[in-house]
Amino acid sequence: MRAQRPARWRSWAFGLTLFFSALTGFAQMPIFKRYYIADLPGLGWLAQFYVTYALHYISAITFIAIATYLVVDYLLLQRQSWRLTLLGYIRGVMLFMVLASGLLLVYRNLPGYRFSPQLVVVLDFSHLGLVVLFLMTSLAAKLMKKGWIMKADAGFAKGL
Repeated sequence: MRAQRPARWRSWAFGLTLFFSALTGFAQMPIFKRYYIADLPGLGWLAQFYVTYALHYISAITFIAIATYLVVDYLLLQRQSWRLTLLGYIRGVMLFMVLASGLLLVYRNLPGYRFSPQLVVVLDFSHLGLVVLFLMTSLAAKLMKKGWIMKADAGFAKGL
């Protein structure tokens, strides 16, 4: 059986979900209104907190669904034909940490659950910092033309 590269729609769906997650996450901070980006035609919704809040949660749910599908597909069907590259592992760990910090932030927002103010600051900065680190790592990987996966017989060093 010949190994086929996973379908392109997966990459597009995952990338689009990450884009909207990052966009709506950054919109939670008032930067779009402060720097007049929200004044551009069609971008006024970026300054509306509850709109970006709801869209961020929707994109996070979509991200979890797509990531779960990709992980299960890789573990059950693709692992024999494809291997994660070193950058694939690194980005996967970063995304898991973003997810974990995001889930803790969601938990913090539930009624009746309180974290100390110091922990909230650590969670906020960790979540934001990990997202920025992931985006920079992904940009570097794109510029170096290094993907998440490589053929199983290609050798580990090639896919760095």
